[in-house]
Amino acid sequence: MTDRAERTQGRQPEDNVKDNVKDNARDTDESIGAPGSAGTAAVPRHEYRPQEVVQILGLTRRQLQYWAQTDLVVPSAQTRGGHHRYTFDDLVALKATKRLIDAGVSVQRIRSSIQALRRMLPQIERPLSELVLVATGDVVLVFREDSAFEAVTGQEWVFEVARFQRELEKWHDLRRARPVRRTRAGGMSRSA
Repeated sequence: MTDRAERTQGRQPEDNVKDNVKDNARDTDESIGAPGSAGTAAVPRHEYRPQEVVQILGLTRRQLQYWAQTDLVVPSAQTRGGHHRYTFDDLVALKATKRLIDAGVSVQRIRSSIQALRRMLPQIERPLSELVLVATGDVVLVFREDSAFEAVTGQEWVFEVARFQRELEKWHDLRRARPVRRTRAGGMSRSA
């Protein structure tokens, strides 16, 4: 019995998937840094088959095919026979897409966000794997260089917290300054 077979015998399928990914990742000695993170821990360079991606990310094979055909997330590599292969960056992009969809963002909104980001930030080649994207309803926010903006319009979403706190304090002061008067029913109300 091989070392791998001994490790996987009698274990849950998801544990076996993790071991398979680890074993496959060891197939090469090359390492690359995580996207946009120079100086961080190295990630083994490996190309994943669609079946492995389905197991790792919990996507369907049909989702992978559709997203590749419609240029939402295109695999970075192909075999000589034309079979898709996914890199670590591709997996990051796929996971970001899945999280946005799970948060309620439509595929059409994700696609329009990516197109707009490519126009706004031409130096960013792969927005789904190079930027931090967050869903708020059907709006996709981009966090980049200490700011946040809406992906499609570019509208900035960060406001000064200190300024907002001062505005809120003024509102409380004005509210406290209004005299209280009694109503006919015996209750109390604030005068305008």
